[in-house]
Amino acid sequence: MKTIDPQRHAERMAHKQKIMNERIARADKEQGVLLVLTGPGKGKSSSGFGMLARALGHGMKVGVVQFIKGKFQTGEEAFFRDLPNVEYHVMGEGYTWDTQDRDKDLKAAETAWSEARRMLADASYDLVLLDELNIALRHEYLDLDRVLDDLQARPAMQHAIVTGRHAPEALIELADTVTEMKVVKHAFKEQGIKAQRGVEL
Repeated sequence: MKTIDPQRHAERMAHKQKIMNERIARADKEQGVLLVLTGPGKGKSSSGFGMLARALGHGMKVGVVQFIKGKFQTGEEAFFRDLPNVEYHVMGEGYTWDTQDRDKDLKAAETAWSEARRMLADASYDLVLLDELNIALRHEYLDLDRVLDDLQARPAMQHAIVTGRHAPEALIELADTVTEMKVVKHAFKEQGIKAQRGVEL
């Protein structure tokens, strides 16, 4: 292992600390943020639910609307659904290759968006998680302009998280923070390991 001079390391860290403190001091704006978690890699919903847990730790009121998902029970639903300060809706009909019924998927997405829209218009919700909304937008189950308008019109201090692959460019442009997850390896693709409870389910 390379030997690092302690004095040089301390000087580097002090310089970095100065830069970070200056950046933090300049970031004096407070507002609700729109976060988009997208890309082909695993962890988009997991990250969203991690932020949900963080918000609950601060005593915040949260809302969840899950698009697409709905045919199977997940650990996050089992954990979060009955907690105080959580309103949880699983509104999907399952993955598009399972339903094979566009009309049914359209109706499910519209019903889900009506719940999402209600939460986005209500300042009592501090954070709203719209899980797999990007999939519904990609398949054009919802009107993108209407979704963007509703996200933009939400209360000033309300945070919103949108997950799912293939986030539309217009949503990425509107968002304050965007994270794209990439695949390096995946157990299902590489080794044929099915979705595991506590990891994917």
